[in-house]
Amino acid sequence: MSPVVTRQPARPPGESGLTNALRLEPVVCCLCRVEDADPVAVGADFEYRTVPDEFLAVRCRRCRLVYLNPRPAPDEAARIYPDHYHAFQFRAARFGFVYRVRRRLEARRLLRWCRGLPADARILDVGCGDGFHLGLLREFGKPTWRLEGVDADPRAVEPARAGGLTVHLGAVEALPLPVGSYHLVLLVMTVEHLPDPLGTLRAVGELLAPGGRVVVVTDNVGSPDFALFGGRHWGGYHFPRHTYLFDRTTLARLGETAGLAVERVTTAVSPVNWVYSLRNWLDDWGGPRWLVNRLSLRSALALGAFTLFDLPLAALGRGAILHGLFRKPTGEGEVLS
Repeated sequence: MSPVVTRQPARPPGESGLTNALRLEPVVCCLCRVEDADPVAVGADFEYRTVPDEFLAVRCRRCRLVYLNPRPAPDEAARIYPDHYHAFQFRAARFGFVYRVRRRLEARRLLRWCRGLPADARILDVGCGDGFHLGLLREFGKPTWRLEGVDADPRAVEPARAGGLTVHLGAVEALPLPVGSYHLVLLVMTVEHLPDPLGTLRAVGELLAPGGRVVVVTDNVGSPDFALFGGRHWGGYHFPRHTYLFDRTTLARLGETAGLAVERVTTAVSPVNWVYSLRNWLDDWGGPRWLVNRLSLRSALALGAFTLFDLPLAALGRGAILHGLFRKPTGEGEVLS
């Protein structure tokens, strides 16, 4: 377990000393449904500075899942996701060269996940944000595919709909979507934000047609960047917005527990957590502001450098993000892998 390292004595999680401190709620491991965990890290909202609180990440003693406990209450979402949150408006005008590169890379990944889909495939993007991935599927995929998205924040849904995309507002568990009708469901950098990943994945399984697939992309706590920065500054914590964090074993268990067959769980290259981990460390220790500001999602040089750094790690199965591919069994006699 990574040591909990702080630059100064941390305030108790959730206690900022101000009258408008963030309201928090206690939680349990979403896989084991019990609270039996050890502390892993204490950290702050280094990226957006939405609140002054510090937050506690713990690791379940039973399954090793990492999660935030306590975490922000549901009605605090508007505070911890500010209007300028990157997923609400990920556009070329704002992110420039980085947007154009990511657009090409993500289009290739999406089309790989779509291999073998029928011409009339129905695809759902859960946690679609402003519709970035849906837009890529519309542009590069088959014109006969039926594309839909789901997001719980109207600040994301509005620009997606303005772009001509079909996006439902709300939680996928509560929406009246047609059961057994989707061929592919995407959760790209979504599962770590969910209050109940297991409940969401079970709901997704109900929406899938027999043999339908689910792709889950999320941060990897089994990576070297977590081992190095996991005591406080790891970018994947994204304090306080990431509630549950997985490694290959716990992500596979999530899919199995949700009743899905695990086709594979692999790791992939991503520079983002490396860049933000270094940024958080510099920021926390009072590094020069000009350098801190150059470590962001707009920083093509830093992102490019850490992409090269993460390439051999991904080849060894230790990349910064996880790709989980799950499938709905086609019949009662099928054995889950």
